[in-house]
Amino acid sequence: MAKTFSFAAVHFSVAFMVGYLMTGSVWVGGALALVEPACNTVAFHFHEKIWKRIEARRRHATSHRESDAVAV
Repeated sequence: MAKTFSFAAVHFSVAFMVGYLMTGSVWVGGALALVEPACNTVAFHFHEKIWKRIEARRRHATSHRESDAVAV
């Protein structure tokens, strides 16, 4: 979870700068910095969970193939 929060801090900063540089408005930059990264952080968390499941399934499938090869 620390990785997720670290990513969020960077993302908030980048979102603010992009919003501010594109509009010149601190308010727009601030709103963008709150809304977009918050949504992206939640998506990133679930993205990581999904990839961990995929990797676990791949490891499980590989271990089954290896054990089948040894049994033959």
